[in-house]
Amino acid sequence: MPPKLTVFFIVEPPEYEVMACFLAASLRQQFGDQVALIGYCPDVKLNDVSPDVKAVLAKMSCELRSFKVAGRFDPPYPHGNKILATLEPRDTEFSAFFDSDILCLRPNLVENIIKEGCVSLTPAASMIWGNSDSWQLIYDICGMEIPDDRIKLMRQKGDRGRIPYFSSGLFTFPEQYRTPDGQSFPEVWMQVAQTLDAHPEVPSKRPYLDQISLPLAIQKSGLQWNILPEEQHFILGGKLRGSALPEDREIFTVHYRIMKVLKETGLTPLARKMLKRHAGVKRIDKISQSDDDLEGDDE
Repeated sequence: MPPKLTVFFIVEPPEYEVMACFLAASLRQQFGDQVALIGYCPDVKLNDVSPDVKAVLAKMSCELRSFKVAGRFDPPYPHGNKILATLEPRDTEFSAFFDSDILCLRPNLVENIIKEGCVSLTPAASMIWGNSDSWQLIYDICGMEIPDDRIKLMRQKGDRGRIPYFSSGLFTFPEQYRTPDGQSFPEVWMQVAQTLDAHPEVPSKRPYLDQISLPLAIQKSGLQWNILPEEQHFILGGKLRGSALPEDREIFTVHYRIMKVLKETGLTPLARKMLKRHAGVKRIDKISQSDDDLEGDDE
């Protein structure tokens, strides 16, 4: 059976190309051949991707593709790279975007993170951007009503419901879905993001544009949001910086944000072990060495 899901992520030198290799290895470890893997690099940086990284990704059957950045956002908006990558064509039934600074920890199933007619994702950890007036403004700009649904953010105190606000660090969506006028979900998202980006009254929209536009795009596309369990996208750092993973919960996926957090949480050995299993090396810069050179390498 061909894969039902493509998982894609950003491979951008220097920092995110290394993280992407660890992510790819963890996806291969925990999902196996259930998923196709694609790493996307901004076209202007494709020639800067390390040959070692290219070799590691190839070992794990992960395609490396580029996308155009010039003229897509003005001025350039690096956080928008995930929107630009989402717009790229893929031929599986579903696609999933994972931020590069994510690691998969335990065996998982595609069915756990997809749902027909839905964008599946988790609430944001917190809401730094905006207030009630700001949200009213952006819905008005897009000619939309604020939804009645309220959600609880991942790290909020108390049970008061908030306007839907989601993390854009991990989400899945149906690739073949089209609106009545023929738009895909990524096309709707790009349209909403550019509309808000161009409007002078939207406050402090950068770097939050991808996340503030996401719930509007889901609603405008006619899809529903399917809120995943936190265990499918457990966000480290922030209030949890320095804390161990909870032992009484089955955490499938962690969003560690910076490599130092991965080390603090004791997950670096696991990341290297998965890379060793699926790429043959524990360190990316050793991919060009022979098997004899690598024998006994326990770094």
